[in-house]
This record gives sequence, C-alpha cells and structure tokens, in this order.
Amino acid sequence: MTAPLDVAGPVAPPRSNGELVFAEPWESRAFGMAVGLYEAGAFTWARFQAALIARIAAWESAPPPDEPYRYYALWLAALEDVLVGLRAVSTDEVSARTQALARRSPGHDHRVGHDHGHDNGHDHGHDHEHRPAH
Repeated sequence: MTAPLDVAGPVAPPRSNGELVFAEPWESRAFGMAVGLYEAGAFTWARFQAALIARIAAWESAPPPDEPYRYYALWLAALEDVLVGLRAVSTDEVSARTQALARRSPGHDHRVGHDHGHDNGHDHGHDHEHRPAH
C-alpha cells in the first residue's frame, strides 16, 4: 500500500519536475517515517493528512514572525500529533528524542545502508539502528 500523496494543494509535498524535493537530510527522514508507518498500517493516510492540514492551517493563521514556512517541519509536527494521538509515543518521549537529535553533531547525518566501518553490524555508540541495504 503506497501513500496517496497529493500532487497539488496545501498538503502536497514540495516537488521539482515532478520529483519530491528535500532541502535537508532530516526532511527526507521525516517523510520516510510517515510513509513507512502508514504502509505498516500504524495509521490511515486520512488521519495523517488531517493532522497535516491542521498544522498548516494553524501556521497560516498565526505565522511566527521570524520563522519562514517550512513544509517538512509541519509534516513532522503532524506525524508527532498522530503518534501521540494513537498513544504510540508520549509528548515527553517526542520532546526528549527531539532534544537528543538536536544535540547530534552536524556531520552525523548519513544515508542508511552506508558502510561506516562497523564490524559484524554492531552498534558503536550510534543512537539509531542500521539496516542492511536491500
């Protein structure tokens, strides 16, 4: 089951020549998390879409004065809303994980499946899982 992404309208992801566009690595990870959880049956796309519409509408009704519109920040916030609503995670867990990720060094972002010199697939201090490339 593939996520039924809107091609146009306020909830449509940014595209260039029909291809999805991500300005930073975390944006593609946020996108992938939402789509992956939907495809795993964690929630309906209508539920996620409603949360995204609500986040976009809230931002549009009171845009922060010094903050530009960032689609994937709202996408991630909508995903958090859905997961908290499903009681899959608590608000405190989301805040703690967000703070932990914010403290990571800028060079920590990398592609899943990239060889980090790990032996036998053991985790050497990273705070995330690695999956073998398919």
